[in-house]
Amino acid sequence: MKIVLGILYFIYKLYLGILFALTALLFYPFLAYTTTREKYHKAAFRGFAAWSILFRIIALWPLKRNKSEKQLPKGPFIIVANHASYADIFITPSLFMHHPHLFLGKSEILSYPLIRTYFKNYNIPVFRDNKIKAAKSLIVARKKLKAGWSLIIFPEGGIPDHVRPNMLPFKDGAFMLAKEMNIPILPVTFVNNYLLFTDPTDFLGSCRPGFSNVIFHPIIEPEEIKEKSVEEIKNKAFDLISGALPVSREK
Repeated sequence: MKIVLGILYFIYKLYLGILFALTALLFYPFLAYTTTREKYHKAAFRGFAAWSILFRIIALWPLKRNKSEKQLPKGPFIIVANHASYADIFITPSLFMHHPHLFLGKSEILSYPLIRTYFKNYNIPVFRDNKIKAAKSLIVARKKLKAGWSLIIFPEGGIPDHVRPNMLPFKDGAFMLAKEMNIPILPVTFVNNYLLFTDPTDFLGSCRPGFSNVIFHPIIEPEEIKEKSVEEIKNKAFDLISGALPVSREK
């Protein structure tokens, strides 16, 4: 039975791969143009949101969330979330479609065709092995926050290789940035994306249609961030996010 199920998962992964390639090519002319010109970045954001909605509809991944995006702060904030699936990235633009945002993520993503064009010219790659480039990334992040953009950061630093949905310890960067810039943090839990789409190299790993269950936790306000240490804020966000995950074994 497991082998049969694994084959069905594999077929669905092939379907999603074709879907990603076709929709990425469909939006490529518009996004390639708007992402390379900063004055058109808000238009690029709307393009990414439209792509995300289209992808979710065809992938059969409707959203299930505990509160409306309209209940969130209007100003810029930092979104911190667990990261156990590439589905997190596909879903996020439509999850926050009324809050222009950018990803602050590892530079390794620049090695992927198509994604490289979008990420390099629009989002903020972090070169963790190069201190000078890493510092430049933080300068860009501060500039974007001041300009009203929110940032999405996966504080684990990547997708864990171990059994999901267990989380890796958080890195300090997102919380130091929030403290320095005096802006709120929104902790978010992607509850089951790791079941909707596992690592593409795990050929028989879970991949299926279904609701993407997302939980918005209470905002950590600037007043609390100012009063507490980076370690305390980081631990609070980690506990909120991990506390909403199912018991640790991947199904």
